[in-house]
Amino acid sequence: VQLQAFGGGLVQAGGSLRLSCAASGRTFSNFIMGWFRQAPGKEREIVAAVSRSGFMTRYTDSVKGRFTISRDNAKNTVSLQMNSLKPEDTAVYYCAASGIGTVVPVTRSAYEYWGQGTKVTVSS
Repeated sequence: VQLQAFGGGLVQAGGSLRLSCAASGRTFSNFIMGWFRQAPGKEREIVAAVSRSGFMTRYTDSVKGRFTISRDNAKNTVSLQMNSLKPEDTAVYYCAASGIGTVVPVTRSAYEYWGQGTKVTVSS
């Protein structure tokens, strides 16, 4: 599956951004989808993930209550609504797809397919 992420940009602290990821090439609903991020000098980390149906979601603690992951299987897209952004949210954000298993994974190694990344910069 090919993934293309977009929607990043520069925003002030407290603002909002919506990232989207368009998938093509394979049956989108067969994949668990995740958003990861990588800040300069840091490891890539999970931000949020959503099950194939969209009913189950998981978030890293630092974004709970601020970010919302959702998917539209009819449009082959997964989105990440980011509210109340903080400077520490600054990173390159990647969407990823996992075709393995049934439990929504949070580890990078569980995701086989990756988009190219979109940069989010939050100014203070």
